[in-house]
Parts: sequence; structure tokens; C-alpha cells
Amino acid sequence: MAMGRTSSVGRVSSILVAAFLFLQQVTVIARNASAWLTLTGNAPAIVAKGGFSGLFPDSSHDAYSFALIASSPDTILWCDVRLTKDGLGICLPDIKLDNCTDISNIYPNGQNVYLVNGVNTTGWFSVDYSIQELSTVAVTQSIYSRTFRFDFNNYAILAVEDVVTNFEPPGLWLNIQHDIFYGQHNLSMTEYVLSVSKRVPVNYLSSPELAFLSSIAADFSNSDTKLVFRFLGKDIAEPSTSQTYGSLLNNLTYIKTFVSGILVPKSYIWPVTADNYLLPYTSIVKDAHKLGLEIYAADFANDNTFSYNYSYDPLAEYLSFVDNGVFSVDGVVTDFPITPSEAIGCFSHINKSVIDHGKPLIISHNGASGDYPDCTDWSYQKAVDDGSDFIDCPVQVTQDGIAICMSSIDLIVDTTVTKSPFASRLSSIPEIQNTPGIFTFNLTWDEIQKNLKPIISNPESKYQLVRNPRYANAGSFMRLSDFLAYAKDKPLGGVLISVEYAAFMAEQLGFSVIDMVISALSDAGHNNQTAFEVMILSTNSSVLVEFRQKTKFKLVYKIDESIRDAVASSIVEIKEFADAVAIDRQSVYPVTQQFTTRQTDIVSKLQNAGLAVYVYLFQNEFVAQPWDFFSDATVEINTYVQGAGVDGIITDFPATASTYKRNSCRKMGKNAPSYMSPAQGGGLLQLISPQSLPPALSPMPVLDVSDVVEPPLPPVAPKLALNPAAADIAPSPSQLSGALRLVSSLFVSLALACVSLLLV
Repeated sequence: MAMGRTSSVGRVSSILVAAFLFLQQVTVIARNASAWLTLTGNAPAIVAKGGFSGLFPDSSHDAYSFALIASSPDTILWCDVRLTKDGLGICLPDIKLDNCTDISNIYPNGQNVYLVNGVNTTGWFSVDYSIQELSTVAVTQSIYSRTFRFDFNNYAILAVEDVVTNFEPPGLWLNIQHDIFYGQHNLSMTEYVLSVSKRVPVNYLSSPELAFLSSIAADFSNSDTKLVFRFLGKDIAEPSTSQTYGSLLNNLTYIKTFVSGILVPKSYIWPVTADNYLLPYTSIVKDAHKLGLEIYAADFANDNTFSYNYSYDPLAEYLSFVDNGVFSVDGVVTDFPITPSEAIGCFSHINKSVIDHGKPLIISHNGASGDYPDCTDWSYQKAVDDGSDFIDCPVQVTQDGIAICMSSIDLIVDTTVTKSPFASRLSSIPEIQNTPGIFTFNLTWDEIQKNLKPIISNPESKYQLVRNPRYANAGSFMRLSDFLAYAKDKPLGGVLISVEYAAFMAEQLGFSVIDMVISALSDAGHNNQTAFEVMILSTNSSVLVEFRQKTKFKLVYKIDESIRDAVASSIVEIKEFADAVAIDRQSVYPVTQQFTTRQTDIVSKLQNAGLAVYVYLFQNEFVAQPWDFFSDATVEINTYVQGAGVDGIITDFPATASTYKRNSCRKMGKNAPSYMSPAQGGGLLQLISPQSLPPALSPMPVLDVSDVVEPPLPPVAPKLALNPAAADIAPSPSQLSGALRLVSSLFVSLALACVSLLLV
């Protein structure tokens, strides 16, 4: 009953398996039933809403197919049932077909206005079309923030029977809504449900309409189909009783008389404040279980905003519903079934106290800067608590020669300096950046710590995604000496010190930042490498050359551009002064318009030369990840670790990486479940119709030896020397007053000389 639309579905389906290395037949992982706090003691169910609808159009062939390939093998497929004019049930996410298909292009005059739950609604409706008439209509992406590039795959609208016949799912969930609406058009949803349940196995049948469920309860009383009452928003009125769904929460005993479970928005269980922070969990799960009701949670989507408490990590959110030590929901309804598959199959009931400083190393980026302002005591404490192997300090220097940890040399970037008494100390320094700034060396340490506050970084603010706003200015700045003293007794593998602008500081400011760092490390007792390791990172090879001459620390060369390859001579040159290389994510998996194009071999090339490879910069915000990683930071990390074999990751969110290292599936090798297989670079591009492919990526450069070799660092200039090259640097008040005194003295002497000449 596939409705005869010409499509590329067969081709796409055959590619799906090969494209993602999901070839192996996977069996359900044996789980300790007693560990689960569900009603039955079984693992929570995973329900794929419209299939893998977070990526493909909801209810499309590839969405359903991919959900079963990329997720737990017992994943249940969800279908929102709509009735056609001739009474056939089809799967579409919206009662308005123009929101999820291309019907407005096929039938441009088909728009109507109908009463839906008492509201006049304008659009295209399934009740106006027969199954044959809909055979030329294609399913499209219904959420505009998701990629449109699969819309040209010509997906046919699927009937309920098609879902069962084509995919043979381990479970089918039919969601029935708008029964009253269909009745107004002389269609009976009750008759359809009773009929279809005799033709195909229906495991779950949900509806937000009490009258509909109560009317069919007797017919399903002796069947294997579970009836589930679906709660909508608490302020929405249930159509058959006019009571709000919030008030119906007080009638669970009555609801239990005709259903075996309830489906609630996740906010019913973990409510949030107006500013999006978690409130204490409610008693609804325990209340439902006490009555013998199963409870399922809905509205999970990796690419939607959720509580700041989860640090943009969807895996953390799922775990709070299934493995919190107090309760577990009986199932989750999700647009991204791969993530709850990970949560339930590999990340639940694990030992969270294990300390493992092995590969891959977790290196913080400005501390846990995804949760607290960069390089503050709070961000470093969070990084340690979250399981970082190394915490980092980007060294800057103040006007009075104090080495401090600050993510940028420009205080405008990460402090409140523009709102301070020092806002006028703006200067332009082309050697550092193209725009004016207020630099760390424009202020003393005392001025910084007493007058400025930190500002949390928000790299994705253009998408309205901000970090932990309640604590946007939390924490205190730290000197390098404070940082080293703090790290000394912590459960860390070591520290990473970043050094940049060393030549400028030596030549223009009279500071040897290298000697400052060496001295601070010596004072902290790190003269020689011990079990507590010190790494020095820089984009300037001359900095690392000087550190190699003076110390035995591990040296990391940071390549600050995306590269597709490196010539052999450049790698040989790097080996002369570095032990490891830091490269960006795009150098491993190049990306065009949020799709990876391939996997390069740069990691293996560097490793074969004896260099460890660390990759930067990992962020949890879903917009920072290509579509290939399904808006799931764990999928991305797993791909770089298992797929590319990197030695370490540099991240704003150490907690996510640390949790990944502890997952119980990590060492299963070829026996790992499919949802823990790495994504294949360029895999998704193979599933897009040619006319919808993104533009080809321009070739990235190849690293050459000339990119690596730098001139030796200049000698340190006298601190108060007036250097013409530094004319654009805003001088300190003492330097400025001294210079003014000098100019004034010269002016007076010159004036006196002129007067004496005139008198001659």
C-alpha cells in the first residue's frame, strides 16, 4: 500500500546501512532488570517519534528505516495517524499537511478552513484527499531549523500498514488525535483503529482525548495493545471534558480504569523555572507507579533548548529520567532515538567514581567554560569535578608583569572592562588583532582583580543559545601561580599552559613570558616531569623551541588553521620541537554547510610520526556539530575517538567527555552496539539527492614546512624603553606621565634657547 510515488527511497535505504558502518546484526544488550526503577523492572522503552525525525522528515521512509538501524534494536516506531477522505490511516506529524508535505505545490487551490478543537484552522487537510490523490505528495521537513536537504528525496506518504510491512518494527505506537474533527467529516477513527489492529500488530495506542480512549477500552481489554492517555500542556483543555490537562493529573485513579499508562511532557516530571533551570522533580512517576500505571515522557529533541542544568548535553537529560537513583520513566518519546539508546544501553548504572587518565585525554578549554566564565576559580573547580585529565591556563601578562590565566589577551572579550573606570584605555595593536582592544598589559593585576568581573563565553549567541546566564559573571580571576597551586593536590593528570604573543611581549613590553612560566612552574615544584605532567601549548614554533632548550616539559604544537594534509617535511620539522599536535575538528572531518564530507588521514599521519594528536574545540551546543552527529555531543566525541583514533580532546564541557570515557560499551570493540559505532565522514551526503547537495568545500591547505618554521624570538627589550614600533600601544599612567615630563622639559629647554638667540 505504498501509494505508488516514484522515489529514490530504495537507493537511499540500501546506502543507509553501508554509509554508517552499521552492518552488523545487533542483539539487545542483556540488562540487569533489578537495576531499573520502571514499573516492570525492565529497561525503559525507546519510542522513535516519526522515526529518526530529528534528521529526516518526520514519518518518512528514511526516518523510520534509520531509526531501526542507528538505535537500539528494540526501538518502537511512532506514527501520528491521520485519516484520508477514503478512511485510510496515514502517518504524518501535523493535521495540517502543508506543515509537513509539499501538498501546497501539488494542489495550490486545496486550502480550506476547518474547526479543529474549536479553533478555525487554515491549511491543507487529509480529509479532503483520497489515498490515490495523495500519491503525488511528498513528505518534507516540518521543523524549519532542521536541514531541508532531504526534502528532495521524494518520500511518499506512508500508510500505517506500510510502516509494518516495510520495516517490521519490534513495536508500533499509534498516536490518535482529533477524533472529534474526523467525526465532523463523517470519518470514524474508532472504526479505523479497530480495523487496523486486526491487520497489523499495534503495541501502543495513545490519545489526548479521554472520550476516544474510554470508547475503545472494552475492545482492547483482552488484547496485547497498551492504551495510553497522553497529557498535553497543563493549561490546554482536554476536548471531550473541557478540563485542563493539569487538573486531570488529580484524576489518575479514574484514568487508570481504561488505560495502562500515561504519556506526559517531560516538564511534568522535571519542571523548570521561567529562566530555564531545573526545579525539584515532581511525584508523578511514583504516583503513576503506585497506581500500576506506566509513565512515558515526551518532547525529547536534541536540537531544542532544555534546562541549563544539562549543559546542552542531551545524554545528561535522558539519564535524569532513566537513571537518577530515585525513579525511572517506563519509556521516552524522542526525535533522536540514538541518544536514549546510548543512555540506556551504555551510560546507565556505571561507576562514576573511576579516575582514568588514559586515552583519550580530556583537556579543558579555559576550564569548564561551557558552564562558568573562562579561566576563573569556578570554571577550574567545575573542570576538576567533571573529570578533566588536564586543566588549562592561557597565560597573559599584566602591566606590572604578573602572569595570569585569561582566555584572551583582550579584556573586552571576557571581562567587564568596558563598564569599568578603565574603559578609556583602548588601543590598536595590529600585531595582536585588527580591532581596538583593552589588553591585559594595559592594567595592573590589582586593577583587574579589584575592578573587573568575568563574563561567560557565548560562542553560539547568534542562535540565541547562551550559557548558564545565572552565573554569567561568577568566579574570580587567577594568577598563574594561583592556578598551579590549585591544581597541585587535585585528581588530575596534569596541566596545560598556553603561551602566545611571546615575541610581542619581549620586544614591545619587556617581558619574557617564557621565563615567567618556567619560574612559576619551578616555584610550584614542577621543575621535572613527574606523574603530574606539564604540557606547554603554542601556535608559535619558536616558543616551543625555547621551552625545549630550557625544560623537559611535554610540548604541543597548535595548528591554528584547518588543513587537509601535511607534507612529510613539515611533520619532521614539528618533531624537532614538539611531542604532540593540536588540530581543529575540521582538519579531521571537513564540513560544508553542516555536513561532513570525508575523513582525512591527518591523524594517522601525525601519529605514525610519533606525535600525539589532540583535537579542538568541542562544544555541546547542537549548532556547533555537523548533522552527521545528530545534535549529540557524545556521538561526535565517539566518532573522533573510535573513528579517527585521536589521543585527546580539548573541550568547553569536560563533563560530557568524562562521561563518555566511563561508558560501559567503550571497550566492546566489534561487539559494540550499532548506536555506538562512529559516524562515517561524508555518509549523510550520500543520502541527499544531487539537486539538493550543499556546495563542494573549497580545498583546505596542506601544511608546509614554511608554515611551521618561525624566526627566533627577539631578545627582551628594556621595560621602559620608548620603542617607535609600540607607538600605538596605550602606555601605562606612569609611563605616560614620565613621557609627558620628558616632552615638557625638552619644550622648556628649546624655548629658552630660542629666547636667548632672539636677545643676541
